Amino acid sequence: MDSNHQSNYKLSKTEKKLLRKQIKARHTLLRHEGIETVSYATQSLIVANGGLGNQVSRNQLLPVLEKCGLVDALLMPPNKPYSCVRYKTVEESKKAYDTLNGKEIVDDLGQKIILYLNFVEKAQWKELGLQALPPGLKVIEEIISSEDEKMLLESVNWTEDTENQNFQKSLKHRRVKHFGYEFHYENNNVDKDKPLPGGLPDICESILEKWLKEGFIKHKPNQLTINQYEPGHGIPAHIDTHSAFEDEIISLSLGSEIVMDFKHPDGMTVPVMLPCRSLLVITGESRYLWTHGITPRKFDTVQASKGHKSGIITSDVEDLTLNKRGIRTSFTFRKVRQTPCNCSKYIIC
Repeated sequence: MDSNHQSNYKLSKTEKKLLRKQIKARHTLLRHEGIETVSYATQSLIVANGGLGNQVSRNQLLPVLEKCGLVDALLMPPNKPYSCVRYKTVEESKKAYDTLNGKEIVDDLGQKIILYLNFVEKAQWKELGLQALPPGLKVIEEIISSEDEKMLLESVNWTEDTENQNFQKSLKHRRVKHFGYEFHYENNNVDKDKPLPGGLPDICESILEKWLKEGFIKHKPNQLTINQYEPGHGIPAHIDTHSAFEDEIISLSLGSEIVMDFKHPDGMTVPVMLPCRSLLVITGESRYLWTHGITPRKFDTVQASKGHKSGIITSDVEDLTLNKRGIRTSFTFRKVRQTPCNCSKYIIC
């Protein structure tokens, strides 16, 4: 459809429907996002429904846009159902407006989505600026080999006799096994007087000894919780009980990468990428003050640049895309505390 609405051309029924959808998208952008569209052609277009929040990835949308001309920038803000494309010329932008309005694409879940485009003078989003990892938190990439990962995953028998004390029936959203001590999710604690027989698996003992020797961890854990997460599942934001465990909590990610959110009591949230075969080490302030959790969803917003693996997911709207989750198994190790908590300086102890 031509962008010149002043024309005397009589619209067809399909074109009228498309125009109504465009106008609705325009009003929604203004009302909820404060983005004002214009009726004349510019280099920039807002692409309604073509956003990360609609499960549309950068790799999926960019080739569609590039068919209409040279794309100068594609801005995809996190969790929003729209994006902004800037072309090199107004002519290319106008071609995209005329060609792609009402175009149907398929998102990463296989669902059909229809794009609606409107011109804008410019689109700006408030960015969080450069963030740092929460104090006391570190992510160590490739801490084990793919061969060790395979052995660890194969060592977990999810089908064994349910009378085994290490076995716990599936929680609402995941399968769980405990070693050393059973972790109680209702209070994020353990019963120190009821250790489980057998201790930690032998394969874990040798890996932990290696990490201790190489200085990756400071304490040898005596409690292990193994969780298996299907895509779309997560864990509520929480802090592991101060009085239950020592300062250091470590978690090994196997099978698939994940984004974990760390939240400060003042409301600041830091999303952190945990690659496959990486070790998350939580100590100090990040252990005692920040909550950590995984949002239940099937896609994570991640950096598009290939060099970015672990660490903070920045708010750079020119470098964000979607990453489909796979089945992730986490080995979370803790050392049960035998003495009272000594972290009185933290307000939520």
